[in-house]
Amino acid sequence: MSIGSDNFYISDLVQVEKVTFQNQFKMQVAGNLFVPKDLEASKETAALVVGHPMGAVKEQAANLYATKMAEAGFVTLALDLPFWGESAGEPRNLVAPDLYAEGFSAAVDFLRSKPFVNKEQIGGIGVCGSGGFLISAAKIDPRIKAVATISMYDMGGATRNGLGNSISAEMRQQMIAEAAAQRDVEFAGGETQYTGGCPHEIDEDSHPIAKEFYDFYRTPRGEFTPKGSSPALTTHPTLSSNTRFLNFYPFNDIEHISPRPLLFIAGEQAHSLEFSEQAYELASQPKELLLVKGCGHVDLYDGTQVIPFEKLESFFNHAFN
Repeated sequence: MSIGSDNFYISDLVQVEKVTFQNQFKMQVAGNLFVPKDLEASKETAALVVGHPMGAVKEQAANLYATKMAEAGFVTLALDLPFWGESAGEPRNLVAPDLYAEGFSAAVDFLRSKPFVNKEQIGGIGVCGSGGFLISAAKIDPRIKAVATISMYDMGGATRNGLGNSISAEMRQQMIAEAAAQRDVEFAGGETQYTGGCPHEIDEDSHPIAKEFYDFYRTPRGEFTPKGSSPALTTHPTLSSNTRFLNFYPFNDIEHISPRPLLFIAGEQAHSLEFSEQAYELASQPKELLLVKGCGHVDLYDGTQVIPFEKLESFFNHAFN
């Protein structure tokens, strides 16, 4: 809490409305629309789409960023990616990176339909895995005029290679074989299995990354279970679908987002820093990599005293003006 952890922050300066809209697959996408209370009704305002960490929901990190950026004068929309939270998609927790990226574009569709939103001033913020999904969307959706990522995970690279290239070819083939076998089980009516995600128990010998995620997802700091869901499934994708990330390459062709600007924000001590560094290296100008001193990966989910909200505000204001 020393970093000002306040995942469930609520602002008296912002009006919040639950909204739903359809993506191109005619699936219902759910979101929270944040509008500054002092918004001039006759003025078209810049807007931002905000995506949650992989396996999380909009109430974890995304709402906080959306609230803070609405306080700064932006209209913001925190969305649940398809198959997660209050958005449609069966089975729950399915891995579908193309549909995750489509969620961002569908959110842009929604925002552009609002008379108080400037259609040419819409950007995006992606936290953790959503950073990669947002980049994937921006590569083919020029309506997304500026991109900022926070503690970004390339879920494709993380699944194929692991952190620091820790996954061998043999391990990858075993992963593929297990997912394929599980498809047979589920097709025959067997029980769905889940994988990965945040541990439900830790001890003093647990890996530091496990402890880091546990401190957010399994404690009152960030724990949130959507209605109709189960705490046992929080953060866990289905085993039979997780291998879809092996075909996910969000950084391929990232240079073609230019001349739209990119901002990569990461903790200087984050275990995920390699992904922001890779994306920054591959992207074309204008681009910026901002390292937050003394911070790890999850610190930037909810650490209101360390998240550089003023930098985000100035980045988008500069991008739109």
